[in-house]
Amino acid sequence: MHIHILGVCGTFMGSLAVLARQLGHRVTGSDQGVYPPMSTQLEAQGIDLMEGYDAAHLEPAPDLVLIGNAMSRGNPEVEAVLNRHLDYMSGPEWLARKVLRKRWVLAVAGTHGKTTTTAMLLWILEQAGFDPGYLVGGVPKDFPVSARLGSSDFFVIEADEYDSAFFDKRSKFVHYRPSTLILNNLEFDHADIFDNVEAIERQFHHLVRTVPANGLIVRPVQDTHLDRALAMGCWSGVQDTAIGSEADQADWRAELLSDDGSRFVVMHREQPVATVNWAHTGLHNVRNALAAIAAARHVGVTPDHSVAALSRFSGVKRRMELLADVAGVRVYDDFAHHPTAIATTLEGLRNRVGDERIIAVIEPRSNTMQRGVHQATLLPSAAAADRVLWANLGGMDWLPALVSTVSPEGVGRHRVENSVERLIELALAEVSRPCHIVVMSNGGFGGIHRKLIEQLERRFD
Repeated sequence: MHIHILGVCGTFMGSLAVLARQLGHRVTGSDQGVYPPMSTQLEAQGIDLMEGYDAAHLEPAPDLVLIGNAMSRGNPEVEAVLNRHLDYMSGPEWLARKVLRKRWVLAVAGTHGKTTTTAMLLWILEQAGFDPGYLVGGVPKDFPVSARLGSSDFFVIEADEYDSAFFDKRSKFVHYRPSTLILNNLEFDHADIFDNVEAIERQFHHLVRTVPANGLIVRPVQDTHLDRALAMGCWSGVQDTAIGSEADQADWRAELLSDDGSRFVVMHREQPVATVNWAHTGLHNVRNALAAIAAARHVGVTPDHSVAALSRFSGVKRRMELLADVAGVRVYDDFAHHPTAIATTLEGLRNRVGDERIIAVIEPRSNTMQRGVHQATLLPSAAAADRVLWANLGGMDWLPALVSTVSPEGVGRHRVENSVERLIELALAEVSRPCHIVVMSNGGFGGIHRKLIEQLERRFD
């Protein structure tokens, strides 16, 4: 069977291409800007890539076209699919029908931490010998590709609340029908498709409706929006997680042995069951780990085995990934693009490095950020950094105005600049050793990581 994928270099659709190829199909795909690392991964899997969108890419006609959610009416290939009455489907629907059907799906949903928690849970099951199938919306360092079929009945998936396609506005995760569901958290995001947080709560409730009565939902104890989603109706078992004294009792709780989250005791119903000692930091990662341990227990992996696996967990690319250490100046790449994620990431680093200098270089790039939805919490989110450089590459009028309220005339802890080169110049001017430069963006950020490291190497060579 020949399957053609529109938007094939997107993380999700590219992963579907890998799965389709593993199923034995001939797979081709189109995208605007065919670029690594996804293009490299796809080519290595024997998938033919086509640059841009053209009706000619559908000749001869494929048996099925999978249409990514970035596609819209007016796209030449979309129009050709409709005009020629070709068989088409959304990516999530195909995944549900052809891969997830009759499998035990372990899904990870939430505004923050989906990719990391999915990678943790996947690694735990892998180390336990399950050989699970998986689809991760990022690049887990412990695995060679972002998706695989696996040989067992278990499938671990990052469950995204974004819509499925232009013809299916349901969240992707509604298609997956998990038996084990992690709900990490719920906040307002994706302002391009959701009018308010209540609309997202409703989609999460639709997901909850698909979990069977003998299934399990794992969630943190303190999350008002998740409370509301579950209050609309829940027919499954629920276990909650907490850190320290957040709750009098929780099914799963972490007692911190270090403020940075690098060591903590896992408590199950107030009984200590294992101690985590790992290379990762931040309370957000403690929460991610608790959820992964609880979900793995649901399929038979004991907490001590989960903790042993997590001690060897390498993480995910672009999640506080250390890119270089140049003479005591450490440069990190992080995907954070929401105030909550920015805050928890920087606070985790601060707790680990103490008084050492932290410089945050942040690009508010997501659609929600560009609209200025999070203005009230944006500057406070970077409070743990000594210096904060904001990238205004998209010409947002509100960002300079916001920063001027705390840094008039460019004097103060916050600065806004319109070019990558100027951001690098300012970051270099702030460097002292030891120092930590955290580059935060959900995009390529104009190659700033490589350029910054090259400048540092020239300075300290």
